[in-house]
Amino acid sequence: MNQHISSASREHTSRGGTSQRNASVIFFIATLFILALLNNVHAQRVVNPLAEPNAFIEAVGNNALDAVRQDPAAKRGDTRRINELIDQYLLPYVNFEKTTRLAAAQGWRTASSQQRKQLVEAFRGTLIRTYAGALTDVDKIAALNLLPFRGDPKAKDVVVRSYFSQRNGPQVNVDYRMESTPEGWKIYDINVEGIWLIQNYRNQFAQQIRENGVDGLINALNQKNQ
Repeated sequence: MNQHISSASREHTSRGGTSQRNASVIFFIATLFILALLNNVHAQRVVNPLAEPNAFIEAVGNNALDAVRQDPAAKRGDTRRINELIDQYLLPYVNFEKTTRLAAAQGWRTASSQQRKQLVEAFRGTLIRTYAGALTDVDKIAALNLLPFRGDPKAKDVVVRSYFSQRNGPQVNVDYRMESTPEGWKIYDINVEGIWLIQNYRNQFAQQIRENGVDGLINALNQKNQ
């Protein structure tokens, strides 16, 4: 990965120290997360949140590959442009609050309503900042490939398995954990090569909350987001 992504990876490793390989994988999650969830008005496929799980991910993911490649500002890591894309095309398909709640764990249960709101916004900013550093590698992704679905497509909580093939590189296995809502599927966690996004941040958040409380975590995230 380029120097920008390596710098971002070091920023997110836990104080106890995560291996360099794991840090790189975690930050590659950011690229795949934005690719898999963004939609675009120029995309040809219709996204139906009420479709079967694989069909939903396939439509959104393939639209995203086309859309991000057509957006020079996003590929340059323009945070404002990425923010616009997320607000317009990502939010309908993701439960950011659930992702934050599960990552904060005990800290969420003891937080006030205002703290929860601030924490969701701060964590969202963290993910946007991560995307900005990772999107420059979008052209390395060749295709999204869905694996046969396992489980009941009518279940309330499912996992869709896939892999991204890369140009001049090994495939990257990616799983999407989704919940069924009245509006359709909502994605709230992603697993890249055995590392779940929520679990990775949960370890980091727990340490910060133990040392400085929920407000300390919010402040730490916001400081890095500046």
